[in-house]
Amino acid sequence: MKIATWNVNSIKQRLDHLATFVKSADPDVVCLQELKCVDEAFPRAEVEALGYNVVTHGQKAYNGVAILSKRPLEDVRRGLPGDESDEQARYLEGVVSTATGAVRVASIYLPNGNPVGTPKFDYKLAWMDRLRAHAKALLALEEPLVLCGDYNVIPEPKDALDPAAWANDALFQPESRAKFRELINLGFLDAVRACNDQPGLYSFWDYQAGAFQRNNGIRIDHLLLSAQAQDRLRTASIRKEVRGWDKPSDHVPVMVDLDIE
Repeated sequence: MKIATWNVNSIKQRLDHLATFVKSADPDVVCLQELKCVDEAFPRAEVEALGYNVVTHGQKAYNGVAILSKRPLEDVRRGLPGDESDEQARYLEGVVSTATGAVRVASIYLPNGNPVGTPKFDYKLAWMDRLRAHAKALLALEEPLVLCGDYNVIPEPKDALDPAAWANDALFQPESRAKFRELINLGFLDAVRACNDQPGLYSFWDYQAGAFQRNNGIRIDHLLLSAQAQDRLRTASIRKEVRGWDKPSDHVPVMVDLDIE
């Protein structure tokens, strides 16, 4: 089973890119972030025509997450528990059943948190606490689980070409990185790093100053695997070539291949 995550930075602007990607990579499940549209405005018919079932959790002009699956999605949860007042569309979860079992997947668009020292950073850290609590509850189910998404966290200095340039950014603050480690330490595996521990692996390049051409990127899109998913890990990859397409998202798809029929 191939599972991909991709911050498309507007599904309406990137629909053709999505079609090209799924036709070439043939993922079974695609978790999308930053749809920038309400559920009713999502191009459902066009995506279903590509062979996918669709569930969305949208928001006008901002945020928004979706899960596309060749198989039906069950036990769907929209929104991260822990704060009923939170109206931002940043979390979507569902179960994909197969002939030999099931996989639970989540599409995550973690808050950016900038500027540091403002309520936006406080919201990011509180959101990460809620994610950790919910992830811990999901691990108790003892099933293959993949937490996919744009985490807006640079885990280690090697996950940026120029770490010093991010020293004051919410994505690289000690608090953000510590809470990401707390999540990992519940028992998750960073799929990309499990397959390739070399520097120079990035999933985001800014639009400014020729960042992509100079490979001045950061790795902030992650797929975290529970123990039951780790046992089935075949490969993980970053589809860097997508960033070179015409009018691309600033993020590229990241994929994992699990040994699940």
